[in-house]
Amino acid sequence: MRGPVPLKTALVNTSRIEIWPGGLLRARSNFDARALSRAHHVLRRKRDGQYLAVDLPEGLLALVPRLRAEPGLDEALDLLDAAPAHRRGGLEHVHELPLDRLEERLEPLGLDHAYAERTGLELVAEPDWLAFAGFDRYRRPLWLHVDAARAWTHLREAALRDDVVLEAISGYRSHDYQLGIFERKLARGLSVDQILTVNAAPGYSEHHSGLALDIGAPDEPPAEESFETTRAFAWLRDNAGGYGFVMTYPRDNPHGIVYEPWHWAYRPAQAAASTPDPA
Repeated sequence: MRGPVPLKTALVNTSRIEIWPGGLLRARSNFDARALSRAHHVLRRKRDGQYLAVDLPEGLLALVPRLRAEPGLDEALDLLDAAPAHRRGGLEHVHELPLDRLEERLEPLGLDHAYAERTGLELVAEPDWLAFAGFDRYRRPLWLHVDAARAWTHLREAALRDDVVLEAISGYRSHDYQLGIFERKLARGLSVDQILTVNAAPGYSEHHSGLALDIGAPDEPPAEESFETTRAFAWLRDNAGGYGFVMTYPRDNPHGIVYEPWHWAYRPAQAAASTPDPA
């Protein structure tokens, strides 16, 4: 039976605010540095990454004016107050966050059910918590669904035993993160159709689930087709299925997404079905 996951290794997720464990976020000012150095947890707005408040030994310290008016704050504080209960009961069961807020924001972009029908993609819900899976190439915390986090650890260690280094480029991404990309590009004058040629529509990326990650190799540019020429890719092609990972956007995939040899998703059933039996 699995034991409980300590809250310090988990990112607790809500529709508007993330609760980060202390010690993982970088300070952006001297005031932030003093507050973050003592924080048990940090409340971070998902829409723009703004640090909202820190949970200190003596109580909650606001980092923005009018914190009490922040949308979603009550939900986040309720979860923060329940942290000891989470530790007692464990965080192994992962729930999905509702999609209604996302759908409201997609409608003005013209991304409705017709997009899903055209691409064969489905809306992907975010998990209500994610496990810390180490750091990515850029020393950013890597967050994944707990099952994918364990599988990624085993996959990376197995590759190292074969003298192959696998680097995580990115893991979980929120709906807000992807929406922010769209909003910034729209503000620069690009159309939605132009953006969709290089970016997945918000809500339709496998990264939202925490079950997918982009993988690279040292000295290789990230997210480039040239990754398929590396020893890392050859090792993944031959071994990733045994750890539950599949490359979900091969050439000529039915979704119209460009070939992404760097993008792998944790799908144990699909991986088992596609892995050939040993001779």
